[in-house]
Amino acid sequence: MASNMDREMILADFQACTGIENIDEAITLLEQNNWDLVAAINGVIPQENGILQSDYGGETIPGPAFDPASHPAPAPSPSSSSVFPPVMPSRQIVERQPRMLDFRVEYRDRNVDVVLEDSCTVGEIKQILENELQIPMSKMLLKGWKTGDVEDSTVLKSLHLPKNNSLYVLTPDLPPPSSSSHAGALQESLNQNFMLIITHREVQREYNLNFSGSSTIQEVKRNVYDLTSIPVRHQLWEGWPTSATDDSMCLAESGLSYPCHRLTVGRRSSPTQTRELSEEQSTDVHMVSDSDGDDFEDASEFGVDDGEVFGMASSALRKSPMMPENAENEGDALLQFTAEFSSRYGDCHPVFFIGSLEAAFQEAFYVKARDRKLLAIYLHHDESVLTNVFCSQMLCAESIVSYLSQNFITWAWDLTKDANRARFLTMCNRHFGSVVAQTIRTQKTDQFPLFLIIMGKRSSNEVLNVIQGNTTVDELMMRLMAAMEIFTAQQQEDIKDEDEREARENVKREQDEAYRLSLEADRAKREAHEREMAEQFRLEQIRKEQEEEREAIRLSLEQALPPEPKEENAEPVSKLRIRTPSGEFLERRFLASSKLQIVFDFVASKGFPWDEFKLLSTFPRRDVTQLDPNKSLLEVKLFPQETLFLEAKE
Repeated sequence: MASNMDREMILADFQACTGIENIDEAITLLEQNNWDLVAAINGVIPQENGILQSDYGGETIPGPAFDPASHPAPAPSPSSSSVFPPVMPSRQIVERQPRMLDFRVEYRDRNVDVVLEDSCTVGEIKQILENELQIPMSKMLLKGWKTGDVEDSTVLKSLHLPKNNSLYVLTPDLPPPSSSSHAGALQESLNQNFMLIITHREVQREYNLNFSGSSTIQEVKRNVYDLTSIPVRHQLWEGWPTSATDDSMCLAESGLSYPCHRLTVGRRSSPTQTRELSEEQSTDVHMVSDSDGDDFEDASEFGVDDGEVFGMASSALRKSPMMPENAENEGDALLQFTAEFSSRYGDCHPVFFIGSLEAAFQEAFYVKARDRKLLAIYLHHDESVLTNVFCSQMLCAESIVSYLSQNFITWAWDLTKDANRARFLTMCNRHFGSVVAQTIRTQKTDQFPLFLIIMGKRSSNEVLNVIQGNTTVDELMMRLMAAMEIFTAQQQEDIKDEDEREARENVKREQDEAYRLSLEADRAKREAHEREMAEQFRLEQIRKEQEEEREAIRLSLEQALPPEPKEENAEPVSKLRIRTPSGEFLERRFLASSKLQIVFDFVASKGFPWDEFKLLSTFPRRDVTQLDPNKSLLEVKLFPQETLFLEAKE
């Protein structure tokens, strides 16, 4: 790696040779080439401009031919040195010619090579690819940029690209091609969307309508009737291809220009005027619908306006209300709305949430941050000329339906009836505030339907976007994706905050649990100690009672003993000497005729009950307590004197 001083010298030489005055740009180009000066200059100056010799051991630097005679060298600076020719000639070498960039663009099984100057924009690359690949720029995603996704207005020079680049094209809105040639092309056309720019001649108003290739000409005319109130059989058209001879023909087979085609429609006043107009116009193709409607052929003769007749017919066909007026239960109203929507526009439509607006809030916002979604509110109006086209061509587009189902909770309401409109404005004022309610209140009928994108926040619900009915599928998708980007950024913050809060709560729960266990352990110790003390007290009480009882027995025995006879007595006297377990001796005289029980009572009165102690004689050794207590001392041979000792029973 070059040192800082070397890099300063390389940077100075690079700027001198290339004429790049922007230091940041020069450093970026050098870093892309790992500070290899020759490689960096080769990437900036085209090879065709000539070869400039360097002093790096025979290496060559591309550039215009340099004539030393025509450019005298200035004196070198004493503070720096360079391995290149003097600075002034080097600056004259480069007159900052445009740098050419090569792009190899891959799309499915094709590769397209594009060569452009670095002063061009990304959009110009897309324009070239649109001509080569026959793909509209609006449906083209150009990927492979090292800096990430770029805008069409981005200048290539600002991206600091190398000379050779590889890119690829994605078309998520276009289906993959079929294997067969003609059938595959037709199938691809059926899946494509045609943009019809239809001008209403009488009012000089343009309508941009999107139709799939599988739609028929008859469907286009019926949709135009909804917009212009011109009955199908009285529509006078200009701009249809010559191959479009049958109203039942689908657009993919009609020969329309893809992706856009211009048409003009007007009202045909009478059959005679229509024939005259058809004879005058020979270059353009004019189509007068021959659809069914003969029952109304002579309606004007009876003083009935054609628009009124066909308006009544249209109302009879579809004016079953989307939602009952003054519905008490919002869930029941949404059930009818969904059923009527399906009957009008088919089963491929957004999944409308069945329930109140508050329940939709709960489902979208009041869940864990990872499970939250945006809330899309569709506001329908049957009297708007845009409603039929918006619902059939945009809201029911598969891409829109799929995107909404994955990222949104979709709730709907019908504002056609005044009572339902007033009810929604009340809900809107309560949940979003008076500003949003006033915005919806001031919307004109022709601006409906509306699509509201709602994002839930901690303290309020924010309306991110209000999409009107005069939009296209691509614009609708872009606005949904833009709202999703805002929501995703907010969601990531909410997830982070929620995780931190849960972590804090987990720590608090663990601390509380540890504290609870500590309290329980302390309480258990305290209770155990109290039980132990209670047991000790109980045992002590029992011991005291036993001692008191023994003492009472001892005293009673002591009082019941006969008096000790004197040594000199008329009756024979037996003298007993009894050794206690502690080594002390008890001595007493007894009448020889006294019963052995009196000896036992004497010993017990001294604290040695005979049920706890044995009274033993020495020669011969015998257990006196085993003898009959009713016998006399003389009979048990404890006369005239005897030494006994006490021993505790086991």
